[in-house]
Amino acid sequence: MEERHEPVSSAISATNFIKTIVAEDLKSKGLKQIITRFPPEPNGYLHIGHAKSICLNFGLAEDFGGHCNFRFDDTNPSKEEAEYVESIMDDVRWLGFDWENRLYYASDYFEQLYDWAEKLIKKGKAFVCDLNAEEIKQYRGTLTEPGKESPYRNRTVEENLDLFRRMRAGEFPDGAKTLRAKIDMASGNINMRDPVMYRIKHEEHHRTGSKWCIYPMYDYAHGQSDSIEGITHSICTMEYEDHRPLYDWYLQELEIYHPRQIEFARLNLSHTVLSKRKLLRLVKEGFVKGWDDPRMPTLAGLRRRGYTPQSIRNFCDRIGVGKKESLVDTALLEFCIREDLNKRARRVMAVLNPLKVVITNYPEGQTELMDAVNNPEDPDAGNRKVPFGREIYIELEDFMEEPAKGFFRLFPGNEVRLRYAYFIKCTNFIKDSKGNIIEIHCTYDPSTRGGDAPDKRKVKSTLHWVSALHCISAEVRLYDKLFLTEDPNTLPEGKDFIEYINPDSLIVKTALLEPSLKESKAGEVFQFERLGYFCVDTVDSLPGRPVFNRTVTLKDEWVKIQNRIHKKQ
Repeated sequence: MEERHEPVSSAISATNFIKTIVAEDLKSKGLKQIITRFPPEPNGYLHIGHAKSICLNFGLAEDFGGHCNFRFDDTNPSKEEAEYVESIMDDVRWLGFDWENRLYYASDYFEQLYDWAEKLIKKGKAFVCDLNAEEIKQYRGTLTEPGKESPYRNRTVEENLDLFRRMRAGEFPDGAKTLRAKIDMASGNINMRDPVMYRIKHEEHHRTGSKWCIYPMYDYAHGQSDSIEGITHSICTMEYEDHRPLYDWYLQELEIYHPRQIEFARLNLSHTVLSKRKLLRLVKEGFVKGWDDPRMPTLAGLRRRGYTPQSIRNFCDRIGVGKKESLVDTALLEFCIREDLNKRARRVMAVLNPLKVVITNYPEGQTELMDAVNNPEDPDAGNRKVPFGREIYIELEDFMEEPAKGFFRLFPGNEVRLRYAYFIKCTNFIKDSKGNIIEIHCTYDPSTRGGDAPDKRKVKSTLHWVSALHCISAEVRLYDKLFLTEDPNTLPEGKDFIEYINPDSLIVKTALLEPSLKESKAGEVFQFERLGYFCVDTVDSLPGRPVFNRTVTLKDEWVKIQNRIHKKQ
């Protein structure tokens, strides 16, 4: 059974206990400024969970007039690539943060880390061990049973120094030896049971090439790297709380500057996995089309889907910073992007499931240009012209032969408003040989141009539409949640998270769009009226041939959740 989270967070309290701690430290410890750091491992793409850490670390520095270092913890060459380094830097810039001249790498400190390792050997606090990885695991013990000391634990300082230097010189194959800290095999904290500090890896490093064949473990390099950089507040997620005693031990034994480490709860998002291992599996096994697939929770995927940096930063502010693990509803993230795009996205008309309408009393061959509002939330957005003619397309779902109760859209004898155009009334319809409705016949009222009747008569529905003569066709991708279950990380015994992938997480359609969208640019986001927000795909779009990704629907689930909570209270 995998880890279980608290129920989905519904009422979000935007608290930040770390800001309180930092403020107190500035007063009580006489710190001139705070220095934080964002320390990603370049072994994958950043996701929405990393965004929380980025906003927290850079945000704290901004709030208190300090600065935030950007450091790659690149200590494992077998999983790290320059591609990941570039993508991570792009993501941090995209979110709006600037590390200025403070870009660092743990590999910058390899020589110093090595010297400190020799110092620990000379103090009798580290030894070279010949046990292989499986044997080390067997010797470690369990949560209820102490571990056993390695038979190589009592080698002399001279022997350990000689072997460690020969490890660096490349005399031994991978896995033949490790350097381990000598702490306490009976410790209640398994991380303190003589942890591995260095392992042998004859692999090219993306920055240091073949200079090194031994590489420090993350737990050994992390705290010392913070120390070298003078980090005042080392902010980590809760899974590193049990590692803190080990970081403290290294810093104390080396007698070097000791940053303060504070842990916070990582982000868990409903209907989503954020484990790098699971995300990598989705990519490698073809369940998604790469790290930047718009269904992925990676920042590259969210950006391609049309999410804005402002919406993600607002989301991170809203969820706050706490100690308790919880599952945040995806609906809150969607609320944040709707809130942002509502202010900035231009309104346009598009039809996803076209049904032809012929306005029988409209002059043949005539075209009118209708004034359409670009964004009612932005008085400076202006208007545009939308062509209108005798034949148009509406959504198939906007017509019913026999209307259900509460259906106020188009049906025989009913009158509706066409957005920015005229009132029309259905007079007839045509079916194909299979009984499918393929064409609607209507009449229009010329006195209602612009969408209002001079006699003030009312209609109950307004429909969007496109001109059959002028519209363009484009591929539109309808994205939905990738997983059907609320928490794909917490599953019954024996179940695989892959089994819960939503088969309808991507539906591809050929839609009809108003002609103004033909020259839309990659990355532009629009509101398709009544349908949702859509972004021009940055990978597959061509000049004059845009492809649109649905960012989010107009249906606001977060507001519904909040209303239900308030009713219960």
